Amino acid sequence: MNPSLSRFVSTSFRVLLRSPSSCSYYCKFVGIQISPSIGLIQSSRALCQSSRQISTTDTSSNKHVPTAPHFKTSETRKKRQAESEIDAHKQDASSSYGTRFNPYTMAHPIWSENEMDSVEITHRPPDGFVDWLAFIGVKTLRFGFDTLSGFSFGKRNEKKWINRIIFLETVAGVPGMVAAMTRHLHSLRRLKRDYGWIHTLLEEAENERMHLISALMVKKPSWFFRGCVLLTQGIFVNMFFVAYLISPRLCHRFVGYLEEEAVITYTKLLKDIDDGALPLWENMPAPDVAVAYWKLEDDANMRDMFRAIRADEAHHREVNHTLSSLKPDDENPFPPGQ
Repeated sequence: MNPSLSRFVSTSFRVLLRSPSSCSYYCKFVGIQISPSIGLIQSSRALCQSSRQISTTDTSSNKHVPTAPHFKTSETRKKRQAESEIDAHKQDASSSYGTRFNPYTMAHPIWSENEMDSVEITHRPPDGFVDWLAFIGVKTLRFGFDTLSGFSFGKRNEKKWINRIIFLETVAGVPGMVAAMTRHLHSLRRLKRDYGWIHTLLEEAENERMHLISALMVKKPSWFFRGCVLLTQGIFVNMFFVAYLISPRLCHRFVGYLEEEAVITYTKLLKDIDDGALPLWENMPAPDVAVAYWKLEDDANMRDMFRAIRADEAHHREVNHTLSSLKPDDENPFPPGQ
């Protein structure tokens, strides 16, 4: 439909409704036999029908024209266009990555087979009071948790392992988010840029949360377990927030040593699977969310998922030790997703 004709019809519709006689004459002009005595309502209906006849689909050019003039045609058209673009994006993502792909996850490394197999247990020797404080703190927390959870005693089975993984990942997702929030508020308060740290810290927080989500596909925690998580999170979030305000270097070194322990933990887990101590997980398929997130093979099993998680922890180990050695206003050396 010609845009000028569309505006003419829309304007005429608004103006002529104020005068029944004028509306009737206009209806006669467009070829509709309406008597002035019919009144405003029937004349309006006839006018709408004529507008629908004028505004139809142009089959020759395959262009759809709105079927009736509307006061908010432009906004509606923009909204529908945006929705269609989102649908097209989701469809392209599904065709590229499969129906299990989630386009809302942040950028993160995708590990090759060689990278997952080449992860090693490493340790950065403490250097100075801050490093020693962080190192002793991590070792103390590990000893206490292993003792209280019974992990150091008895045989390690699938139940003991999954409980440990779920609980630790609820804690591991806290530092990145708290540090990112603190630096974000710091940037707003000081009216200065952040130098790229926030994005990397948010990526780390989401990555740890995806470890948790993947583990939750294996077991659903009890209400007592959830209560322990709630209590631990309430304490740890506030303590880490205060500590980050005082010394970001201490916090990043603490997380670096914490990730060293995480690599040790997942290496022991993989060894237990290889030694046949966890028969239920030897051939168990990896959860769909894990296959999609790390782009694993379709026949990936639990061992493949834990290899990817261990590679993530080794990466966080490197990132946090590096950030701890930098000044707060130094440029972040890690690009998005790397």
